[in-house]
Amino acid sequence: MHHFLSNNRGELIARCKRKVAERPRRKATDQQLAHGVPMFLDQLTRTLAAEEDDDAVTSVAISGPSGGDAGALSEIGVSATAHGKELLLLGYTVDQVVHDYGDLCQAITDLAFERDAPFAVVEFRTLNRCLDNAIADAVTEFSVQRDAQLSVQQIAGEKQRLGFLVHELRNSLGTATLAVRALELGNMPIGGATGAVLKRSLSTLGLLISRATAEVRGEGSDQRQAFSVAAFISDVELAARLDVGLKGVVLEVSAVDPALAVEANRDLLHAALANLLQNAFKFTHENTVVTLTTYAFGEQVHMDVEDHCGGLPAGGAARMFIPFRPNDDSRAGLGLGLSIARQSIEADHGTLTVRDVPGSGFVFTISLPRHSMP
Repeated sequence: MHHFLSNNRGELIARCKRKVAERPRRKATDQQLAHGVPMFLDQLTRTLAAEEDDDAVTSVAISGPSGGDAGALSEIGVSATAHGKELLLLGYTVDQVVHDYGDLCQAITDLAFERDAPFAVVEFRTLNRCLDNAIADAVTEFSVQRDAQLSVQQIAGEKQRLGFLVHELRNSLGTATLAVRALELGNMPIGGATGAVLKRSLSTLGLLISRATAEVRGEGSDQRQAFSVAAFISDVELAARLDVGLKGVVLEVSAVDPALAVEANRDLLHAALANLLQNAFKFTHENTVVTLTTYAFGEQVHMDVEDHCGGLPAGGAARMFIPFRPNDDSRAGLGLGLSIARQSIEADHGTLTVRDVPGSGFVFTISLPRHSMP
């Protein structure tokens, strides 16, 4: 058989490539699959030659004993392990790993039948042993690497969720602190507008903690409701004016059509819009205006937050929504606010986009489906 394999090496590899090309998502280069079929075919050929020469030591060193060897990988095992890792990095599935070796077995069998080249039973046993060991080692490494990859992704996801929670808790606590300070300095009644901001901030803190607790328990809840956009914007403005007073910035809020309504998680939407306003207050130039404009646009309700930060370098806008990647080293924080805002709005079937105004700043737009109040 080893002479047959050597003489027909090119044809066997070509047949395997054709089979691979017929499957979806198989666009790897020859270099990326260097540890695959061609190398295995050469190792199989050398194994068969060693056995024909009664050199059992060399045969086992190349291809391993029947059933494999958990203590030490054979030459085929080392190559198969590398191949399994490469296929994972290319985005393949475990069944495609197995098919890579099965293709060669099928190609050898078909070509031998076409060329009327009978093989001894012992040679087929060697072929099966080599395939068995290669598949086992490739799949094992594929699974190990996949589990490690999933573990890294899980840790990253948990880190992001924790970062989001801390960010939102910090924002709500900050607003509550500002409200308490305003109440103390102005000797105002707790039942007034500033007191309402304090109550809402404390309520949001409680909701955030409840939501985190429910997530830990594996519970979910849908807190979407229909509400007046005008009343919502009024609540957002009250809290925002406590913050903007410390920034040397002017906040202008347009009047809102009383007929406008949306269906969303009000608390998450409030936090998302507050994040956009805080971002604008933080980066807009001193003594400039931040505007909040709300209007109907077809079947959508748009909420625009425009600042005068001067804009960002090329590509900066695309990075603004990536968590844990602030746009500039001088900008404190984890770069979470905009990412949280986008996720919250998308959860309500809306969108959050940003538009650069050259020489001026940015316009962030929340777009939500328009809804009718009952």
